Amino acid sequence: MAVEPLTIAMPKGRIFEEALDLMRRSGFAIPDEFASDSRKLTVTLPEAGLQFFLAKPMDVAIYVEYGVADLGVVGKDVLLEEQRDVYELLDLRISPCKMAVAGLPSWKPAPNPRVATKYPVIAENYFKSRGEQVEVIKMNGSIELAPIVGLADRIVDIVSTGQTLRENGLVELEEIVSVTSRLIGNRASYRMKNTQIQKLSDRLAEVVQGSETIDPNRERSTVDS
Repeated sequence: MAVEPLTIAMPKGRIFEEALDLMRRSGFAIPDEFASDSRKLTVTLPEAGLQFFLAKPMDVAIYVEYGVADLGVVGKDVLLEEQRDVYELLDLRISPCKMAVAGLPSWKPAPNPRVATKYPVIAENYFKSRGEQVEVIKMNGSIELAPIVGLADRIVDIVSTGQTLRENGLVELEEIVSVTSRLIGNRASYRMKNTQIQKLSDRLAEVVQGSETIDPNRERSTVDS
């Protein structure tokens, strides 16, 4: 009886490329031509027992929560913001960055502070935990513009190298949380396909923790629920 392939939702962009490299190093036979800039949104790899489809990063956890995908690769920022009902299985330690508060170098506390962000849940929770009352403004475009034109006195956003902040005359004021990409799982899939999912997770974990390429033909233990 043929084993049903695991379906994995993958985000487009840098995380996708790094996740594929990690899977190749874990011994999965993934063709080099499978790339995030391909027009194909779904790819089935029978030899690896995997089926991938590409989605916007913010949508990956939705596909996993509703069972369209058994697994997904998504940034910790998305998990914190979307708060989806999924299992967080493994920190893949790829695409590291951080969520931070930034503003103009001259920033000082002022009455009725406003914070612009693409991540209103994270921002609200952070400032609430500090006992600071702020008005959070949800935005979708270039967040760095908000302090420059006076819409908000600070922003909350993902910071990688800090280059974008510097180019716009902003500085990091506080770090909220470190962010890396995670392997997540659908709750029902984790029960029904536990052996397959655990085997995949174990292979990835071995490379993540050891930073080495492993032999795909070597036997590995699995954990059944």
